Amino acid sequence: MYSNANSRSKMWLLLTLASLTSVLGTTHGFFGKVNRGSPEVTMNISQMISYWGYPNEKYEVVTEDGYILEVDRIPYGKKNSGNRDAGYDVWLGNSRGNTWARKNLYYSPDSVEFWAFSFDEMAKYDLPATIDFIVKKTGQKQLHYVGHSQGTTIGFIAFSTNPKLAERIKTFYALAPVATVKYTKSLLNKLRFIPSFLFKMIFGDKLFLPHNFFDQFLATEVCSRETLDLLCSNALFIFCGFDSKNFNTSRLDVYLSHNPAGTSVQNIFHWTQAVKSGKFQAYDWGSPVQNMMHYNQPKPPYYNVTAMNVPIAVWNGGNDLLADPQDVGILLPKLPNLIYHKEIPFYNHLDFIWAMDAPQEVYNEIVYMMSDDKK
Repeated sequence: MYSNANSRSKMWLLLTLASLTSVLGTTHGFFGKVNRGSPEVTMNISQMISYWGYPNEKYEVVTEDGYILEVDRIPYGKKNSGNRDAGYDVWLGNSRGNTWARKNLYYSPDSVEFWAFSFDEMAKYDLPATIDFIVKKTGQKQLHYVGHSQGTTIGFIAFSTNPKLAERIKTFYALAPVATVKYTKSLLNKLRFIPSFLFKMIFGDKLFLPHNFFDQFLATEVCSRETLDLLCSNALFIFCGFDSKNFNTSRLDVYLSHNPAGTSVQNIFHWTQAVKSGKFQAYDWGSPVQNMMHYNQPKPPYYNVTAMNVPIAVWNGGNDLLADPQDVGILLPKLPNLIYHKEIPFYNHLDFIWAMDAPQEVYNEIVYMMSDDKK
């Protein structure tokens, strides 16, 4: 199994917390000062795993282009536990640029070169390197891949463009899947109106650090001044929404101390391009000449998900501002090996990783499907 480090559901969020949700800048104020009550606030991934009584191992994976990604492993369940664990060997991955993947063999994180990437490179280099590492370490021929948000995006790209990699995936479990974002109602819809030159003037060309801009403008102009100012000062909730009824507020300090975990300005700009075009395609470098240099064609190539034959199960939310149900509706018919789909009407984008009823709505089904796969 392969997934994201900060999720009890064992997901990739890129990622991813792999994912747009896990890769959007740094934490800033929320309802005033963050409560520092939980010891997990200052822990790294390994420490958090140990804190909950699980064994852990930490590795470094080096990508073909020199990025060094931390990968954490929970090899088995709790020792001497009265609870029966599911029994899976869980690997938690990270994508370049987030908190746990800010090293490179050739470039310093202080350099512009380090941050010249988007989800294209995560799919082309990060995911294959991580999966190759896991396969060699475990000897397993196939893995289960669980992705959330951008973790699904890089899965769609990698498994549709890299057939050998796709053969190593037994089943792809996609939570809040993101391919096209034509109908997204998140803040990306507003950012798309910023011209490229102004975008770089505001955000720079390295790490995406939105908090100053959000505090000074978005939190007062976009959000309701009476109720949402402080909520909107955190990039995570601006992009993804907030579900107070299904959110464990006692863990808010932990979530906000580790999320969002950071990404490049180029990655965010790539997403604004996707909103404008309504297409699922590679990064547009700005001119036919530059695109020719990168892709040997004047326009960036489209990603064809119909070429992905990996069995896939999809869960999406009816109230998801980022992975809008209309975009998911466009995606589903294109998946040639869709084995399961469930829309949860009241779920938003972050409910898939933090909702109190996520085990009942999503995780138990995933574990059941995995165990049924063993028979």
